[in-house]
Amino acid sequence: MKRFQNSFLSDVAFLSFIVVCIVMTIFVSSDPNAYVVNVILLNAAFLIAIITYFSTMMTGLILNLLFIFGYGSFTIYQAVTLGELVGTSNYFWLVMTPIVTILAWLLTQTNRKLQEENDHLQRQSLTLVMLDEKTRLKNTLSYQQDITTFMALSERYKIPLTLLVINVKYWDEIKRIMTAEKFSSALLEVSDISQSLVRTNDSLYLLNNENPTWGIVLFTDIEGASIVIKRFKDKINELNEYEFKEKYAVELQLRIGTAQYDPQNPVSPLELISVAKRTMEYDV
Repeated sequence: MKRFQNSFLSDVAFLSFIVVCIVMTIFVSSDPNAYVVNVILLNAAFLIAIITYFSTMMTGLILNLLFIFGYGSFTIYQAVTLGELVGTSNYFWLVMTPIVTILAWLLTQTNRKLQEENDHLQRQSLTLVMLDEKTRLKNTLSYQQDITTFMALSERYKIPLTLLVINVKYWDEIKRIMTAEKFSSALLEVSDISQSLVRTNDSLYLLNNENPTWGIVLFTDIEGASIVIKRFKDKINELNEYEFKEKYAVELQLRIGTAQYDPQNPVSPLELISVAKRTMEYDV
């Protein structure tokens, strides 16, 4: 929303600046007798606008005050000494010059904000390319990079390596009775629970955030993984009795599959996920 507002203001400022420039050009060409003076004043207005664009609004205001003072003094001098009447052209430049300055400042401010937002989004994209935006958990791309290293460590140091794949039973049905806000809340809550139950040397990933699927890489064998699975299910059952029923009006039940990496029969990272998902069929 904020980005849209900045973009809208930038467009309005740009179009307004073009319209004002056209109006000033028409005004200059409409009076041949004062053509030279009007051209000088037009250049002065543009010069102040350009300086404001590359500096600050305060600089533009100071220059406008100097312009108004100088041009006002010149107008009074002409009226007193030469007897010239104060006409529309005098008031025109006193009004239009500050307007051009304000539009130039507004244009540069909105452009700077858009540039800052663009820089922020670029930095954020570099960070989030390996992370899920909502949960800040590592995603599938990060999993594929990490698990390759873990597989190499498992082969070299003979350390057992097991992948747990976790999702929520009947998620499609549960999601239909949830609002988008509750959906995000449930996703975050299960992610937090998963994070709290793993060791610091284990890695947690969000493999799919549409049909929430988590992956946990454990440096243990199937027997050790079964202990982690029991902890998960006990924690979820405990929360189902009180917290989840009140928040989501449903019980969240986990379905967990396991796959231990076998150095003798190496598989790809995605194939390891597939093996773990197939074992979910036996988790009823």
